Amino acid sequence: MLPRMADLLQSVEIETGRPVRAAVIWLHGLGADGHDFEPIVPYLGTGDLGVRFVFPHAPRRAVTINMGLIMPAWYDIRGLEAGTGVDERGVRASAAQVEALVGREKGRGLPAARIVLAGFSQGGVIALHAALRHEETLAGLMALSTYLPEVAALDAELSAANAALPVFQAHGLDDPMIPVERGEQARDRLVALGHPVFFRTYSMQHEVCPDEIADIAAWLRERLGPPA
Repeated sequence: MLPRMADLLQSVEIETGRPVRAAVIWLHGLGADGHDFEPIVPYLGTGDLGVRFVFPHAPRRAVTINMGLIMPAWYDIRGLEAGTGVDERGVRASAAQVEALVGREKGRGLPAARIVLAGFSQGGVIALHAALRHEETLAGLMALSTYLPEVAALDAELSAANAALPVFQAHGLDDPMIPVERGEQARDRLVALGHPVFFRTYSMQHEVCPDEIADIAAWLRERLGPPA
């Protein structure tokens, strides 16, 4: 059964070909919206793969580090230092909304094994949280300029179905928002958990760059190429 439309996040959707044979659910960063990564799609070379890109808009909420201003955010951020109190309730609520989007794609006829979860910065945190816990094997996970927070009960909640989920991870060497060391810590934790991680750094700040987009394109083709 499809999730009720009223329960679903509003999203930008782009289909690169018909029939649709795969989906990428891609979450933006703090203060942005679902249009943020829309311009990248033509450069990913998926026109022959029939991929539906789903770019949801985060709910609007108060963000502590931005003086409590209301803005699109997947969860509250109370500080930039590692170990600062994690808004676990917000993370879990947003991950549940992503699960509903995955459920809609499955209701549209796509198996979980043809769905990639992706996210940048805050969106990457939610993609990580949801993918590591999803009950069916996914096609892959993209974690861009992000980190893995120490949310309580991670080990107890890990999904056996995604214990070896392939991960594409990218980070800017000069990122002033989320230092590359936090990305490396996430990589090391994922590797220790048994995930094959394709990790790359780039000469950039908190952003994406052409070389990264080219690497994403190659990785997506590997994960979503036509079934044998």
